[in-house]
Amino acid sequence: MFNIDEIYTVSNFLRLCRSSIEKNVPHCFIQGEISNLSKPSSGHWYFSLKDSSGQIRCAFFRLNQRKVQFNPENGMSVIIRGAPTLYEQRGDFQLIVQQMEPAGIGNLQLAFDQLKNKLRIEGLFELENKKDLPLYPKKIGVISSSTGSVIKDIIKVLNSRYPFAEILLYDTVVQGENAHKKIVKALQAADSQKNCDVLILARGGGSLEDLWAFNEEELAREIFKCSTPIISSIGHETDTTIADFVADIRAPTPSAAAVSATPDRNVLIYKASKLRKNLQDLMVQSLSQKHAYLNMLQLKIIDPSQQLLQNAQKLDDYEMRLFRITNSLIDKNKTNLNQQITRLKNYSDYFFKHQKNELSNKASLLNLLSPLNTLSRGYTITHNEKEKVIVSFRKINSGDLIVTKFHDGKVISKVTKKEDN
Repeated sequence: MFNIDEIYTVSNFLRLCRSSIEKNVPHCFIQGEISNLSKPSSGHWYFSLKDSSGQIRCAFFRLNQRKVQFNPENGMSVIIRGAPTLYEQRGDFQLIVQQMEPAGIGNLQLAFDQLKNKLRIEGLFELENKKDLPLYPKKIGVISSSTGSVIKDIIKVLNSRYPFAEILLYDTVVQGENAHKKIVKALQAADSQKNCDVLILARGGGSLEDLWAFNEEELAREIFKCSTPIISSIGHETDTTIADFVADIRAPTPSAAAVSATPDRNVLIYKASKLRKNLQDLMVQSLSQKHAYLNMLQLKIIDPSQQLLQNAQKLDDYEMRLFRITNSLIDKNKTNLNQQITRLKNYSDYFFKHQKNELSNKASLLNLLSPLNTLSRGYTITHNEKEKVIVSFRKINSGDLIVTKFHDGKVISKVTKKEDN
């Protein structure tokens, strides 16, 4: 028979096991490989930590992830610090992870390498995306802390090298938690104002942790979006940040950034002197050429009085030529006119004789056809009072008056009788 006091419910038994595990198994560091990684929307991470012989379920809650800078992936070897416990709902033995580090490489270094590779693949480091620096900037913006030595070094170099540019400081913290967010705001302000020809993003040296604000993805993407050219100068010459890769130019020190942003005034003075000398030489050469050309033009100039005499002589020549041409044309036209008159006279005589003959022929023909000529041969023409010719006796009635025309007169008669043939 079972002793009723020794019988546990499932929940009570699991609670006993959990209590025993948590009291007797200490927190410990465990190295293994991540597998079955799950990242639900809650922000908690669930995975198995395994080696060649076994595996342990792990839960890494969001609040414990604050110090994890890298992105855990399946197959990654890590060292975790966790507290063993029992998840009663499923009866699973698991570890509550409190800390995670990549095995063989530091947490920050792995995060740096992962982000660098990600942004490189996206093209944020490509040379074709780099903007050219202005040759002669009028305003230079510096994004840095107002309390550090960086801004002093930059001002000192600019005053010595190129004192013509105005320096605008966009003050921001450059270290500490969420420092990158404040740097982003300063960068956005400087770029949106469109007041600077070039921006210098700078801070002094420090550890990887001190410089970490310049390795944040948010800042890197903001640098890439800026329309103003950016020179990055973070830490010492041996330090390298993500911001250095994204910026248009990377300078090893803040002083070097000031040098990169500006031309040397001594070089400018030398170039200006050289250009001035070249300009003077060109002016002397040009004046000499113009003077020689002027002398040549003077040789071509004729004395006005002599020019007048030459023009008067030319005018006389033109007048004589015109007179000769005119006389020649008159003579030619006169001869031509005489020829035309002779031709016209000859043609007129011929035409007159021809027309006279034609007229005589027409008159003879007209005479032959003339009614008067017919009448002279004994014929008459009879017409009524309306002078309408009567061609048939049927057109005449008794009592009508008719007119009979002879070649030498006319007779008016009254019809008393008419007979048919």
